[in-house]
Amino acid sequence: MNKVQCLIVEDEPVAQRIIRNYLADLPGFELVEVCDHALDAMRVLENKAIDLMFLDLEMPKLKGFAFLKTLSNPPQVIITTAHREYALEGFELNVLDYLLKPIAFERFLKAIQKYKVQSATPTMAPRSVDHPKPNFIYVKSERKTLKLLESDIHYLEGMSNYILIHCQKEKHIVYASLTEMLSKLSSHFLRIHKSYVINPQHLRSFSKESVELGERSLPIGKAYKSVIEQF
Repeated sequence: MNKVQCLIVEDEPVAQRIIRNYLADLPGFELVEVCDHALDAMRVLENKAIDLMFLDLEMPKLKGFAFLKTLSNPPQVIITTAHREYALEGFELNVLDYLLKPIAFERFLKAIQKYKVQSATPTMAPRSVDHPKPNFIYVKSERKTLKLLESDIHYLEGMSNYILIHCQKEKHIVYASLTEMLSKLSSHFLRIHKSYVINPQHLRSFSKESVELGERSLPIGKAYKSVIEQF
């Protein structure tokens, strides 16, 4: 069985040692290299097949997110940082998870489990080149088939057998369920309530009870609070 090839990009010796020790306790995971800064990590990525990268944000020469944006085909990324306020930007960059320092082993294992679920194959083979979903969907509304850009969709509102899609400048009524629509949309859309699915790109703020998108406040269902906590 091929092992998951891991890269640590972290300039703090203590954090390096913690992540290194955690990985050493996991069968099936192999640490390829530890880099003190992003430029060194770029060299590794150009020459070695990396499946999972642990990336710090505050580093010399090139910050973590700035580095991530330069990569055309990055590996799966788990952010390791002491700064909670950057979580939204990380989510928009499709990072796998966001670990706050000091990192507890239990929380580290949860992030690893996310990787296993997302990357699982019958042989746990190294990750192949991703084929992302298109950034648009087709929906039928009022006897027409509409092409909607995902970036224009703010949120979806379930209404019995129909959905009201709230876009940047207009709304569309579609005969479908929220579950059906979620299967068409990219994975970054979040279901926060039995009646609401949101696009976090338009998120202004959130609390334990609600989220704000533009001028609209939407409730968070009890069954979906863990989704927001994880986000």
